[in-house]
Amino acid sequence: MGKNKLEKFAENATFPNFFQPSQVEVMENDFALKGKWRSDFFKNDNPIILELACGRGEYTVALAAKYPDKNFIGIDRKGARMWKGCKESIQAQLTNAAFLRTQIGLIKYFFAEGEVDEIWLTFPDPHSARSKTSKRLTSPLFLDFYKHILKPNGVIHLKTDSELLYEYTLEVIENLQYKVLEKNADIHAETSINEDLQIQTYYETLWRKEGIPIKYIRFSSL
Repeated sequence: MGKNKLEKFAENATFPNFFQPSQVEVMENDFALKGKWRSDFFKNDNPIILELACGRGEYTVALAAKYPDKNFIGIDRKGARMWKGCKESIQAQLTNAAFLRTQIGLIKYFFAEGEVDEIWLTFPDPHSARSKTSKRLTSPLFLDFYKHILKPNGVIHLKTDSELLYEYTLEVIENLQYKVLEKNADIHAETSINEDLQIQTYYETLWRKEGIPIKYIRFSSL
């Protein structure tokens, strides 16, 4: 492990809005803020929006700055990646942004039933056609995790460069009888783009330079 990563890990531990409990800790006792994110951390009753597989946290930071009346939590298992977004949120004095280092598969230990209002999946690993589809963050397995923590009719956003993940997700949504609220196979081909979709991650900028279409789906369970 490089020195730069070690320094980031050490600084993460000093950030007041960065959480990285051990797997054993949360699986045995649940997370201390489970069901209490609004009351004990954000100190408000505003909606909670998650960015899963957040990477550097571009969406968490940008949306928190744009919507001070909402709470945002970026979640990823890579602490060195999240360091950038967490540091930026602190420098910008965004009291409505937090970061959680954990595996997405453990999400039920961190949030109570119906505690979350929306979920953003920003360029998650599509996993190849030869991989287990259950690893995809829009697989029935993961959608069941999200359904538990989302409020009734809670919204999920998927933004991806992957044609494979885009088509797979639409198929899963249809099979599960989820409601598609919006879908677009090339958002930048539109003359007018929703402001939230104009936020770009580091990798999105690279893919756009290569001419790869960016796809988007907004959906909810019934």
